[in-house]
Amino acid sequence: MSIKDKIFEAGIVGCGGAGFPTHVKFSANPEHIIINGAECEPLLRTDRYIMTHYAPEIVAAAEAVRNETGAIDATVALKEHYKEEVKALRDAIDSAGLQKTVKVHTMKSFYPAGDEQVVVREVTGKVVPTAGIPLDVGCVVSNAATMLAVYEAINGKPFTDKFLTVTGNVKKPLVLHVPLGTPLSDCIAQCGGSLTDDYIVVLGGPMMGKVISREEAQSKTVTKTTSGILVLPKDSFLSKQHEIPVQRMLNRARSACIQCSYCTQMCPRHLLGHPLEPHKIMRKTSMLGVTGILSDPDIKNAALCCECGVCEIYACPMGLQPRTINAMIKKALAEAGIRYEKGSGMKDESPMREFRKIPTEKIAARAGVRPYFDIEIKDIVEYTPKQVCLMLKQHIGAPSEPVVRDGNAVEKGQLIAKCPDGKLGANLHASISGTVKVNNDYIEIDS
Repeated sequence: MSIKDKIFEAGIVGCGGAGFPTHVKFSANPEHIIINGAECEPLLRTDRYIMTHYAPEIVAAAEAVRNETGAIDATVALKEHYKEEVKALRDAIDSAGLQKTVKVHTMKSFYPAGDEQVVVREVTGKVVPTAGIPLDVGCVVSNAATMLAVYEAINGKPFTDKFLTVTGNVKKPLVLHVPLGTPLSDCIAQCGGSLTDDYIVVLGGPMMGKVISREEAQSKTVTKTTSGILVLPKDSFLSKQHEIPVQRMLNRARSACIQCSYCTQMCPRHLLGHPLEPHKIMRKTSMLGVTGILSDPDIKNAALCCECGVCEIYACPMGLQPRTINAMIKKALAEAGIRYEKGSGMKDESPMREFRKIPTEKIAARAGVRPYFDIEIKDIVEYTPKQVCLMLKQHIGAPSEPVVRDGNAVEKGQLIAKCPDGKLGANLHASISGTVKVNNDYIEIDS
């Protein structure tokens, strides 16, 4: 069986992003495999832990995938101040005798260093075209956690467990290793709970993570894409930002946007030469709304936004929300069937790009999470709950289709839902042993 088929059978999807099925990525014939260890978000320590403790596995998986896809090189990209991680990776490469084919690339600590298009530019010098993907310039990008899952798949282990960071306003920040479907409340409890009674939870990191209430968190569980759980006080900056209604955002933009263009000048995609200009989008949407202007060239450029949050958390001196407006427009464009033509409007990379890389510590301060930035997380806790709830859609594509029925007994690692035939999707396996209960959107397992 090919590595690609093993990855498909194991149900692996991208661990740190939207959950694109990994077997599809590795069906291509790239020139370069890039393992993204830059851990884009401030505060997250998951990939750093994995690179330190599983460097030989990551290197072995990178070489195996490189061989199968026919790529010339494989590179692990990470920040230069990750001294322990860099040493572990280089030692693993030397021990395996893979110095000619697997390399380590270090970069400064800036945000968003882990954005896949930024990583491609940093490692290869190439710029992914507008509305394009790394493969358009011969690259495939997967993060460190995904490559560890690939290693396990090569060795016959399906994707059933997840490494994630739990940090912020908790008693003891940790890296956890838990079965998929573990309740978020259990994860927070493993860290001693929140230091305040009233809090919010951010799924992911402070810049691009999804903000949910304490009550919502009670019903959520760990999925294949959960990279972190950030607990913050209810009166935090991110909580207040999340509570602003879209119409109020537009009203504030109409009255307060000074067209300084800082949001555009600092936009990582604009700096790469993409014609995304958030200040123009803010002006037009605040005055005209979205309906009826989706065909406007400036508005259509919102499709190029990676939603990194630089514009609204760091750049805007008036505290407006260009990223949120862009996301709203992207959704409207998709619903209207308006697609961006690949390569359209591409410009030269900005000569100011090197001078506008935002130090990660500064972006953390602007996001209101500076008190948690220097927390060292070295400890890991292995935890298995008595019940898990596995969502049938944890990835881009069609939901997985159950192959078990209510009352069935399953063993950990057993296939419980399969990728629909002929569709983009992923298999799903039991993350604990127990008895199954099948629902419309999820499968519960009681041990």
